[in-house]
Amino acid sequence: MAFRTRIKVRFSDEDHARIVYFPRFFHFFHIAFEDFFAANGYPYRDVLDVDKCGWPAVKAEAEFERTLRFGDVLEIDVWIERLGSSSAMFVYRGRRAGEPGDVCRGKITVVCVDMDTFESRTIPDKYRVLFANFMTPPEAR
Repeated sequence: MAFRTRIKVRFSDEDHARIVYFPRFFHFFHIAFEDFFAANGYPYRDVLDVDKCGWPAVKAEAEFERTLRFGDVLEIDVWIERLGSSSAMFVYRGRRAGEPGDVCRGKITVVCVDMDTFESRTIPDKYRVLFANFMTPPEAR
């Protein structure tokens, strides 16, 4: 199973060429990451401030297939490809709403850290269960 969210491309996401500036895709991936937690009952602020779990990225990569422009809607599928004791690899696949074919793909490995010490910690059981439920890539569409 994968999680899906939608993000509307804003005017501020474009560069002078009138296409989404490539670093914005990492921002979109992080929006999808936050939406993933919230949609599954864990508002991201609570993850950080109540559970004291931070998720800094330790590796990030992306591929870009098509352009996006102001006004487009990006649908992002999110799933977990690898789950370790203190880290997880999130995979992102973005498509323009209503159209076939990938716009972008990304993989970001995060490490669970204690927000007070910023030391690595074991992923809490409730998040491990959540991540385990999303380890199946979505069907091709």
